[in-house]
Formats: sequence, structure tokens, C-alpha cells
Amino acid sequence: MTTPTLAEHDYEPVWGLPERPPEGETILWQGRPSWWALARHALYLPYIAAYLAVMVAARVISVVMAGASFSVTAMDALWFLLPSLGVVGLIALFAWGVQRTTAYTITSRRVVFRFGIALEMSVNLPFALVQAAGAKLFSDGSGDVMLSLDPKHRISYLLFWPHVRPWHYGKPQPALRGIPDAEVAAQVLARALAAHSAMPVQAMSPTARPAADHGGATPQPA
Repeated sequence: MTTPTLAEHDYEPVWGLPERPPEGETILWQGRPSWWALARHALYLPYIAAYLAVMVAARVISVVMAGASFSVTAMDALWFLLPSLGVVGLIALFAWGVQRTTAYTITSRRVVFRFGIALEMSVNLPFALVQAAGAKLFSDGSGDVMLSLDPKHRISYLLFWPHVRPWHYGKPQPALRGIPDAEVAAQVLARALAAHSAMPVQAMSPTARPAADHGGATPQPA
């Protein structure tokens, strides 16, 4: 479990949480995205950089073939290279900002998302809302842990982005994106969901969902 300490969140009683967990609730895991994993897998920085590099190279070739001098070619290339570097830099800066302002927390009862660069917010997702969970692991050791929620409880894709499973617009799935120890987080979440589903139910209202509805929500590599 990683618990970074950031000066700008000194007001938090517990890092990543707006208040201390109630009695009986235990923090099992905390972490945040790696900026590089986020830039690579969520913001597609390598593909964007490669596309811009091809465009700059194509421009240089066309200018050279037109018979331009070296100085003219270099000056022309700068007009394309500098904006391209700016785009790459902005994407990397955004990924760094997301890393600095994001905290993921798994407790014995819920998953908590704290995120937002301009407007910070915290979202609690109790295990009662989680129908299933999945994990996608990457070759660099990082990965995503996705949560499939009860259809009656939808989230906004735009509000949660980039902390959502990509391309799932119809049924948005909140996700712990680009975390360095994704496999560990997935295992912790699996055990927590299994333990929660096995908790005895003392009383149940007519509208309550039985614990077995989300039982067996075990993250599996996607």
C-alpha cells in the first residue's frame, strides 16, 4: 500500500479521504496513477508523438525536394516542430497534474476516488454498487482496475474521465487508471469484495439488494 503525502492536501485527515473512516472500516490499499503510465495508456502520448513526428518529417522532405536551402528547410521545420513539441508537453503536463491530484483508496467497504485538477472532488463507491471488477495489466507492470456498477447507479463519463474504462460510453465504468501496482490493487479489491459478500445480513428492507448479487466479483485480467 502506497500513501503519498502532498502539501496541498494537508487538510485531509487521511490522505485521499475527506474524513476518517468510520469505526469498523479499514483502509486496505491506497495509491495514485503513474504519470507516464497514464500518458501512455490513457492519453496515447506515444501514438500522438509518432504521428506528429511523421508529419514534421513529411514536411521536411517536401521542402527539401522543392530545392530549398538548408537554412530555409530548418526554419520551416521549426514552424512545425515547436507546436508539435508543445502538444506533447501539454499532454505530459496534464498527466503529471492528474497524478498529483488523484488518490485511489480501497477500504473494507468501498472504493474512493479523489480527483480533479481545477475542481477537486471525492466520490465514494460502496461495494453494494459494484457488480464486478476487472483488471488490465500492461507489460511495464502498471495497469487499470475497472469497476462494473449496478445499472441503476450510473456515472458520468465526462465527469470521471480519465478515471474511466476507455470506449465504454453507454455503461461507464470507473477505473483506477495507470497505477504502478495494479495486480496488487486488484487482488486487494477481490478479497475485499469477497469478504463483503460473505458478511451476514441481519435485516433486509424490501428494496435492499442481497449481498450475493455482487458476490464473486473477482478481478480478472482483461
